[in-house]
Amino acid sequence: MRPNKIKKEERLKITIEIKKEIVQKYEKGVRQTDLCKQYNFSKSTIATILKKADFYKELDVAKGVSILSYRRNKFTEKMETLLLVWINDIQLKGDSLSQNMICLKAQSIYKDLTQNLPSTSSTKDIGEEFKASKGWFDKFKNRTGIHSVVRHGEGASANKEAAEKFVHEFQKLMQSEGYRPEQVFNCDETGFFWKKMPKRTFITKEELALPGHKPMKDRLTLLFCANASGDLKIKPLLVYHSENPRVFKQHKVDRHKLNIMWKSNSRAWVTRQFFYEWMTEVFAPTVKRYLQEKGLPEKVVLILDNAPAHPPHLEENLDEEYNFIKIKFLPPNTTAILQPMDQCVISNFKKLYIKALFERCFEVITDTKLTLRDFWKNHFNILHCVRLINQAWGDVSVRTLQSAWKKVWPDCVNGDALEGHEDKIEIVDAVVLLGKAMHLEVDEADIEELVEENNGELTTEELQELRIEQENVREEKEEQMSSENENNNKKKTVQTSDIKKILHQWGELKELVNKWHPNQAVVSRATNIFDDNVINHFTNVLRKRRTQSTLDCFLKLSSPKKHQESTDDK
Repeated sequence: MRPNKIKKEERLKITIEIKKEIVQKYEKGVRQTDLCKQYNFSKSTIATILKKADFYKELDVAKGVSILSYRRNKFTEKMETLLLVWINDIQLKGDSLSQNMICLKAQSIYKDLTQNLPSTSSTKDIGEEFKASKGWFDKFKNRTGIHSVVRHGEGASANKEAAEKFVHEFQKLMQSEGYRPEQVFNCDETGFFWKKMPKRTFITKEELALPGHKPMKDRLTLLFCANASGDLKIKPLLVYHSENPRVFKQHKVDRHKLNIMWKSNSRAWVTRQFFYEWMTEVFAPTVKRYLQEKGLPEKVVLILDNAPAHPPHLEENLDEEYNFIKIKFLPPNTTAILQPMDQCVISNFKKLYIKALFERCFEVITDTKLTLRDFWKNHFNILHCVRLINQAWGDVSVRTLQSAWKKVWPDCVNGDALEGHEDKIEIVDAVVLLGKAMHLEVDEADIEELVEENNGELTTEELQELRIEQENVREEKEEQMSSENENNNKKKTVQTSDIKKILHQWGELKELVNKWHPNQAVVSRATNIFDDNVINHFTNVLRKRRTQSTLDCFLKLSSPKKHQESTDDK
């Protein structure tokens, strides 16, 4: 009886995500025997999963969930999926989350998902009001492998103490090593909605009224970097959800010649790979050339926050030619207090972008026959956006860049730079005047609100749109990559036997790691990432080959029958 009991416990560990994946592959033509080999499951296990195919297809759960409690409902599952999208978005900014913050957001999302239900909704579907208890949080954390969560008791006072300690140590380093403001840099990422107008404008009102309006398609991530003297702005990194947008193809745009470094993925997020490429291909060569032109010693300090995109051992992993770069990480949960780019630089850039956007709109309606509605709907595109980003980043003043260092390195900031807030007032006033000239309903509060929306956390509706957009873009990209690999690399096509070997060995490796690694949350997170970014490619190739093979067999079997019918007719 003991072996049977062990097998039963092992079966319970199969995640809902894997079960859904098995159902999807089976419906696309993968045989049960091949599924058994790929996932290293028995035939009875696969058969049991397939019997409940309709049930699993309707589920929408966060990664890592293996068992559904009877007390859980579809709204809880949906909430956890969106909550994980929100957590990833926050953590990619380098911010840590407390248990209380996550629980409050969970309750907020759940309330948003259930508040507009019709009165006839079954109480069985909704269940009791969701309570983000400690027990729920612990299970959610273990299932999903979320990290950088601050425990209760680690409050703002601890963050302030850590910030003060860092400032003291940083000042000592600057003095002892003799760094000048020209040699000290900071970079930071920010999410950005590039096609967003203030809420009260008629354009936004019309867009929101359109069915299927998806503002998350207009979301990208920017990385900005500059030095403390404010005289060197590094080429920004831009991450979009499309590698080669249609307008780029139409205008034959060479992405490598843009004034930004263009990268893409389904989430439009900065990854470690993108950040490392920006460091070695943009930051390091630019800074090295700048120091030589200035006649300064070849040494710099780059301040970073603890965003997952910033490798903790970055300094050690840089090539020997870039060993003049020293990396200093800000303490956790102090980015809002210390990060120079967060001290009005990024918010000023966003105001300058809105100003440049309004200027462009004014030029169009003044110099052409286009109306503002027509320009916005049919002519304003991501290529215009890139040009406006370059203009706005170029317009960020030296005074603004210098004043941003007043908290982390006050000794390097002179009196004039401390008055940098005047730049913000002038920009907003200019935007309001342009808006009135175009008969747009906009004032100072509207501009501040729009900037705050770009800086703030995503709403439940935006989280839903982001998740759908991520899935759509990921599937399109996988199909495109698979097609390109099939068409362009026929001589190097991987053998089917090798794909099966890869999938089988990966399955065995996952099983061993799950068995022996002490932290299941870490394992779940790592294997999910590898599945999404590597293994899915091979499974898609194998699926297409099996579909083609099945079709070929059908045609071969059909041909003799048709030939016989033709002979009989004669």
